Amino acid sequence: MLLVTMSGTMGSGAREVGRLAAEILGIDYVDRQIMVDAARRLGVSAEALAERDERCAGFRDRLASMLRTFLERSAVGGIEDPLVGSGGLEVLLARSYAEMGAEVGSSAQELDDTVYMKTVSAIISELGQRGNIVIVGRGCQVILKELPTALHVLIQAPLELCARRIVERDQLTPEEASKKVHELNSGRAAFHRKFFKVDVNDPGLYDLVIDTGRLPFTVAAEIVALAARAKES
Repeated sequence: MLLVTMSGTMGSGAREVGRLAAEILGIDYVDRQIMVDAARRLGVSAEALAERDERCAGFRDRLASMLRTFLERSAVGGIEDPLVGSGGLEVLLARSYAEMGAEVGSSAQELDDTVYMKTVSAIISELGQRGNIVIVGRGCQVILKELPTALHVLIQAPLELCARRIVERDQLTPEEASKKVHELNSGRAAFHRKFFKVDVNDPGLYDLVIDTGRLPFTVAAEIVALAARAKES
């Protein structure tokens, strides 16, 4: 069973390397946005999803089906309001690192944080158990740390290079890009400290650390794929 978790600073190329590695390995790829998109698809009836040939269904449809089952189990298990309906799950999964990494200011926020972590941990755990997937972000390297075949990867790059990539990708000024990189990286670090009590950039959390300032995305993806196959065996 192939399983890769990817973590990385903004602009480091974690998503790009993750997608390329998934293509090389012939497995699925999921990040926060794909999970949000799948939650939106819960508006499609279960019957309509079931009618599609499983071999032909796109990953987002299969993920939507999995999320539907998760919602049904949650309802039976008594998880309340934040998950009622597909819209609640979509909003929950869409929360940013900055939003989730903020200090708890009220009992209501503490409850929201608890529901968020139970939900995200359950979804990532289920994806990990199914295997044959590359998962990016949301503490997946910690949530799935006990799975023996999981390859945990950290992608890094110099901050100046990360900012230049964001300038090109998002059409921002260098100052705006630097601010965006700093804010997201700070939120990512706060998220992991708050929920997992770890330093997200601690190399001890990972099997493999790659600097994409030294290696292009394509080479990094090939290394990840090679390492994933070795970890599986």
